[in-house]
Amino acid sequence: MDNNTAAARENSRQPTPQDLDVLSRQLGRPVRDVVEIPARCVCGNPLVAATAPRLGNGTPFPTTFYLTHPVITSAVSRLEAAGVMNEMNDHLAADTGLSAAYRSAHEAYLAARDAIGQRAGIGAVPEIDGVSAGGMPTRVKCLHVLVGHSLAAGPGVNPLGDEALERISEWWTADRCYCDGAWDTSGEAPSRDLSRHGPQGLPGIVGRPAPVRKTANQAEAPQ
Repeated sequence: MDNNTAAARENSRQPTPQDLDVLSRQLGRPVRDVVEIPARCVCGNPLVAATAPRLGNGTPFPTTFYLTHPVITSAVSRLEAAGVMNEMNDHLAADTGLSAAYRSAHEAYLAARDAIGQRAGIGAVPEIDGVSAGGMPTRVKCLHVLVGHSLAAGPGVNPLGDEALERISEWWTADRCYCDGAWDTSGEAPSRDLSRHGPQGLPGIVGRPAPVRKTANQAEAPQ
């Protein structure tokens, strides 16, 4: 890779104000702590956002690669609804080669997150050492995370993310633009977070207080 190619690739990862506007429209909420755009549509719009490993409020955030394009997220949701994750978990249990490749994907995810944190000036985040996302390295819990990783890293890094991309080829392929009409482009970009769901693959215990379970004596009496 020559210096001009490397510089162009580096520049393409830097989020512009336009990228952040598009991301907010894609997600239907204002984006926060996006530090890179590791995968783009052929038209240039973001497909995946790379989030800082520590959010601006101090919360550790292990889910680096966040799938944002509505057409892809919808297609991946169809796979999840069809039980593809259960199939993949069965394959992981039965195929030692696949299991080893998936563990390598986990290690690649950790290395990529560390590198992004360094480039962003975040530094080490010890609270999430060894924690990747999506169920890696032993389970499949969120295909959106695995697909986001495959798009960001390129083919051959995450075998199950790659498989999921092949399975959604009926609805999305990398050589075409599917952005037209995929999100609302009218009016102002969303300025309030109205979502009720947590980040893709974010473990419930990270950065959140443990739930307090009431004892029988503490439980409220029926009205």
